[in-house]
Amino acid sequence: MLFTVVAGSGNAMQGSIDVAGAGCRPCALGRGGVRRDKQEGDGATPAGRWPLRCVWYRADRLLAPPATVLPVRSIRENDGWCDDVSSPDYNRHVVLPHSARHERLWRDDELYDVLVELGYNDDPPVAPRGSAIFLHVARPGFPSTEGCVALAQADLLALLRACDGNDALDVTWSEAAARRRGSRPIY
Repeated sequence: MLFTVVAGSGNAMQGSIDVAGAGCRPCALGRGGVRRDKQEGDGATPAGRWPLRCVWYRADRLLAPPATVLPVRSIRENDGWCDDVSSPDYNRHVVLPHSARHERLWRDDELYDVLVELGYNDDPPVAPRGSAIFLHVARPGFPSTEGCVALAQADLLALLRACDGNDALDVTWSEAAARRRGSRPIY
């Protein structure tokens, strides 16, 4: 299933996502808006169509694994993601401690209680095109992310239930661009 994300016309750091069964839902986008030329550290959400690879979740915070056809993995305290452009592990899962700069997947807040690994810049990763671009839980009020797409946990779980095994996130900056790329309109 194709899930279309469209940046808001008045606020490029917020948008909407078409979630099957839940309709058009709000989402947060990167502080740098949506860009075709994503670079490490720019805070932008990369425009394009990105496969949904794997679901990660906090087993200590969810009563059960998310219901989905996608592969599901429990986050451990030593899971991380490398964002160091000089590392051979760039934009890959790493086990902590790790010598290169990285992000912890086991967080104190709820943002990564459910996380979807997107197929952005991963086959193979090319530095500095961006790393750790995920679909994850949003903060209340949907403030901007560092480049990820974030939505309410209930909406994220609904999206995962709707997956059919051939799933992708289509990120664009306007409805017209989404239609030109063959995405389902969000309204």
